[in-house]
Amino acid sequence: MRKIAMLGSGFIGRFYAESIHGQRGRDRVVAIYARREESAQKFAADYGCSIWGTNMEAVIANPEVDMVCIALPNNLHEAAVLLCAKHKKAVVSTKPLGRNGEEALRMMKAVEEAGIFAGYLEDLCYTPKFLKALESVKNGALGRILWAKSRETHPGPHSDWFWDKEQAGGGCMLDLGCHCVEISRNFIGKDVKPVEVMCWAATQVKPIDAEDHAIALVKYENGAIGQFEVSWTFRGGMDLRDEVMGTEGTIWINNFLRTGFEMYTSGKGADYVAEKAESTSGWLFPVGDEVNDLGYNHMFTDMFNAADEGHEPAETFYDGYVVNAVLDAAYRSAETKQWESVHLPVWRGREGLTQESTLVDYDEDFYLIKEEVTHDGRHKVILKDKQTGRILERDLT
Repeated sequence: MRKIAMLGSGFIGRFYAESIHGQRGRDRVVAIYARREESAQKFAADYGCSIWGTNMEAVIANPEVDMVCIALPNNLHEAAVLLCAKHKKAVVSTKPLGRNGEEALRMMKAVEEAGIFAGYLEDLCYTPKFLKALESVKNGALGRILWAKSRETHPGPHSDWFWDKEQAGGGCMLDLGCHCVEISRNFIGKDVKPVEVMCWAATQVKPIDAEDHAIALVKYENGAIGQFEVSWTFRGGMDLRDEVMGTEGTIWINNFLRTGFEMYTSGKGADYVAEKAESTSGWLFPVGDEVNDLGYNHMFTDMFNAADEGHEPAETFYDGYVVNAVLDAAYRSAETKQWESVHLPVWRGREGLTQESTLVDYDEDFYLIKEEVTHDGRHKVILKDKQTGRILERDLT
């Protein structure tokens, strides 16, 4: 049984508590830290916490607590992690790990030097559809991965601090892009180094200093491309979609918004529908099991099992640091309008990869470009002569 101190009583802290109390059953949130006393008391009453308070260190240091879950604004993550390291408490943290790569690297080093368990709560890398897709990719069903694209768009986050650039560290790119970058890293291979980023970002709608819309390309050392699209300006709910393309296949995933559950209502008696839903009337797209479909159950099960068994979880502070470094490059690119290098002073993956050959032998003389059956019944191939480079087509039937 894990006895957990939740740091943060807001939207994400409550999502986490719902999952922790609902999946394995034996784990409990026993303590809550919140910045306001009334928030701490309300959370404690709702989730049966015997310990509550507004002093973060006192809650973390309480001897009844053996793991800390950080569900705080981004600017408070580092202070919380350093306190966990000081008091030798296992820690799991919400995304993004830091506001930038330097913060994330300091946090990673702190937990490693303290010798404590640390996990990165990247829930969208634990959704049932993602896990199934990743298994297929690892089994080779798609061949060599060429392109991995992830999209998260919605009308904007729930809490005020997200909209404050100093507290949050950025806008939609840091908030949502962290999901997308890690999703692509998993599909391409987390041991493959991200090397360059080209990004467009702008503040199109919201009266804020940070960006509310961004699109980026991430080059990987083996020639693969990651792509993300993120926005706080999208109307109609939350749209979570992933696409993966390889030499032997393609995967398309719709995690949220249009998942096969559609309902029409006049709005009478309507209440909560789904996260980021903008309406309670008309055609709606509810989610069957929101906590599970967003990956929280599988995520905490992996975290707690890894802590119990003494090994790393699927998502670590190191992963959070790499994601922050990629996003740092994206922010620089959005300013310079050029490709920007990813700065990774600590890299633990493969080095010196090059793009693999795409040439497929047809026979001794030709490379195969394409084989197809046309609408008129012709079975043909398109070939390239290995010696001359000439391209030709040949009917097989």
